[in-house]
Amino acid sequence: DHLLVEQVDEGILEMSSGCLCCTIRGDLVNTLEDLLRRLDNHRIRPFSRVIIETTGLADPAPILHTIMTHPYLVMRYRLSAIVTTLDAINAMTTLDEQDESVKQVAVADRLVLTKTDLLADEAELTPLLARLKTLNPAAPVRLAATGEATPENLFDAGLYDPASKTPNVRRWLNEEAYQDSHTHHHHDVNRHDARIEAFFLSKKKPVSESALQMFIELLQAEYGARLLRLKGIVALREDPDHPHVIHAVQHVLHPPARLENWPDEDHRTRLVFIMRDVDKNMILDLFDAFVDPHTQKSAAIAANRDNPLSLNPGRALLDEG
Repeated sequence: DHLLVEQVDEGILEMSSGCLCCTIRGDLVNTLEDLLRRLDNHRIRPFSRVIIETTGLADPAPILHTIMTHPYLVMRYRLSAIVTTLDAINAMTTLDEQDESVKQVAVADRLVLTKTDLLADEAELTPLLARLKTLNPAAPVRLAATGEATPENLFDAGLYDPASKTPNVRRWLNEEAYQDSHTHHHHDVNRHDARIEAFFLSKKKPVSESALQMFIELLQAEYGARLLRLKGIVALREDPDHPHVIHAVQHVLHPPARLENWPDEDHRTRLVFIMRDVDKNMILDLFDAFVDPHTQKSAAIAANRDNPLSLNPGRALLDEG
């Protein structure tokens, strides 16, 4: 794409030695570190945002892993938003044929539809919009042709509100979108997106820190590759006055962040899951097992029942109660 840009200045860095999602993640780290060195040495103008553009069918997970796990990068950068663009004319076919495109939609914070002005009839958008809503209920859809794809509409989708400099949990989790999406829709089992489900859970009572840690570890161990994204805010029993923010992609958990205060009167634990090939009721029951001692044993049995590596299928993982 850089060949189509009339002027390439120092604000654009090209990494052309391979696919960003797999072969040059080391180059990505080096580039981000080099930007910080040049910034600290006053060799470049100050910047507040880095935009990483990948190839059209890049798997987003390895890139997120790189940013979320590097010890230095997590100190200096914060993930603001994942933006996925879709060609409105070919999107349905691409989603049918390319599993990576479905993952890109599922993990996105914002979705941008391009080429909508080339459609013969606006009604052609209806099935696509419905499909995107099913895949990712919380991601707003912006139309590039009508000027909706502005920086204000695409960036700063993270936990912190850039205007107030305070956490905005309601906007970040968008709980209402998951409640509104609880409609009866018919899945085509031949579609990649029939295997993906986005869902939400909330609990009024604070949860034990050790129970939460065990839940996340088991979730990543058993379903790591199928855990496309997990994000949420947690009320810990040991520290109820300070909410803790968690964010995970597949096997990688971003270092939890402890907020100074709850941003509003809502002190519930709230988690958003985007998973593939997993029964959401299994995950909800598993969470209840860890946070509610009365259900620990039965859910542990269910979690262990079909594990081929288990020496004692059906035996409770937790011996409490």
